[in-house]
Amino acid sequence: MNYSFAGRMGSVQKSFIREILKVTENPQVISFAGGLPNPKLFPVTEISAATIKVLAESGDSVLQYSTTEGFLPLRQYLAARYLKNRGLTVDPDEILITNGSQQGLDLIGKVFLDQGDGMAIERPGYLGAIQAFSMFQPQFHPVPLLEDGVNITALAATLREHRSKLFYGVPNFQNPSGITYSGPNRREVADLLQQHDTLFVEDDPYGELRFIGNDLPSLKTYLGDRAILLGSFSKIIAPGMRLGWICAAREIMEKIIVAKQAADLHTSFFVQRVIYQYLADNGIDSHIARIREAYKRQREAMVSAIERHFPDGVQYTKPEGGMFLWVTLPEGISSLELFDLATRANVAFVPGAPFYTDGGGADTLRLNYSCSDEATIEEGIGRLGEAIKKLLTL
Repeated sequence: MNYSFAGRMGSVQKSFIREILKVTENPQVISFAGGLPNPKLFPVTEISAATIKVLAESGDSVLQYSTTEGFLPLRQYLAARYLKNRGLTVDPDEILITNGSQQGLDLIGKVFLDQGDGMAIERPGYLGAIQAFSMFQPQFHPVPLLEDGVNITALAATLREHRSKLFYGVPNFQNPSGITYSGPNRREVADLLQQHDTLFVEDDPYGELRFIGNDLPSLKTYLGDRAILLGSFSKIIAPGMRLGWICAAREIMEKIIVAKQAADLHTSFFVQRVIYQYLADNGIDSHIARIREAYKRQREAMVSAIERHFPDGVQYTKPEGGMFLWVTLPEGISSLELFDLATRANVAFVPGAPFYTDGGGADTLRLNYSCSDEATIEEGIGRLGEAIKKLLTL
C-alpha cells in the first residue's frame, strides 16, 4: 500500500547503532558497540527503596498529572549542583525536565530549526543528535575536531561563510571521539560564536565522568544566555529512567515549554519523584566516584590492550573520561569491511561513517569500554586486533 509520508522522513535514517545492537544479541559476541553504562553500577537497591518510599508517602499525587516544567525540588537540586560544581548561577525556572536529553535535542530542533536553516555540528558528531536534528531538515555544516577540541580555523570559516543558527557540540569526552575541548579551545569557540550570533547547544551527558585531569568550565560560563545546556541522569544513575533536562534562558525556555506541552504534556512525574527521593537519601557524589573508578580501570584496560594487539599505523584517542575512544585505521582500510571480519570473530563495534553528516569516516570506528570488564576487554580487543591484521593482508 502507498502511504503519503511527510517529506522530512526521507532525510532521516534508522539509528545505525540500534541496528548493530541486533548483532550483539548473540551472547557469544563481545560488544564494544553500544553507548551503554555499566549495569553492575546501577543503584538498584537504593532506587527500589526510593520507589517504595515515594509510593508509601505520596502515592496519590505521584501517579497524577503534573506541570510541564518538572518537579520544582528536582530543578532546585540541579540549579544548586550547577552552582556548586560549575560555578554557574542558574534559576530553577531556567531548567526543564525532559525524557532523557535526547528529547531535549528534539525540542531544541522544533523551537529553532526551519527547513534549510544552517547549523554547525562537530565532525564526527553524535549520531543521536544527527538523527534528532535531521527531522527538521537543516543544512548541516560539519566542523572537524582536533585532539584539543574544535578546529578553530575551520569553525571561523564555517561561521563566516554560512549563517548557522546553532552549533551543537559535546565538549566533555565527546561521543563518538572521546576528546575534550581544552580550556583555550573553549574560550576561542565562545568568542567566535559571540561574533556570529550563533547559539551553542552544549550537550553534557558525560561531564561528571572525568577520571583523569581537572574539570574545565562549561562554555555557558563564557556565553551566558547564548548557550543551551543539556544534562542527563542516564550516565550517572540509570538510562532506563529516561530523565534529563534542558537549561536555557527564560525567553528560550518559554518556547521550549510550549513545544514540550505539545509533545507529551510532561515527563513522568513518578520517575521524577523517585529520582529526587534517591538523590535526597543517598550521596550521589560517592556513587559517581564508584563509576569514575570503574570506567578508569576499563579505559586503561582498553588502551593497554590496543597498544599490545593492534598493528602499527592504527591511531586512537586516549579519553580523560566518559565512555568512548575513537580509532582511525591505516589509510584505505574500511571499518565496514573490518566490521564484517570482526563479527565473524564474535566482536562488535560501531563503524565511523554514520557519525559524519558529509560523508567520510570510512576508516574510523568507535569503541565503548564502559560496559565490559577488563578480562572481556582484553579478549575482545585481541580478537579485533587479529581482524585488523587479517584485513591489512587482503
